[in-house]
Amino acid sequence: MNFELDNKSGRFHNGCIMKSSEVFDMATVTVKNIPDDLYKRLKSVAEINRRSINSEIIVCIEHAITSSRISPEKVIESAQHLRKLTRGHPISDEEFNQAKVEGRL
Repeated sequence: MNFELDNKSGRFHNGCIMKSSEVFDMATVTVKNIPDDLYKRLKSVAEINRRSINSEIIVCIEHAITSSRISPEKVIESAQHLRKLTRGHPISDEEFNQAKVEGRL
């Protein structure tokens, strides 16, 4: 469906009324020279999420802008906690490498 707003009457062409306080302008951004592979992946993800490509781009930007960074102190704290949990379970390099090989089968 196409819901174009008639700015003079404040009505959509389907008859719905939109209050003037709900009308706002949004910025438009044009992205040029997107590599084909990136565009194909973006299109695929958009289809999986049942979004338009434009909506998927907006979601990607929102995630990139709003994601929080983890402080180095938090990473160190987490690593120290994991070391405490595994302190009583030593493993040799040979055992570690064998576990890696077995995990890849």
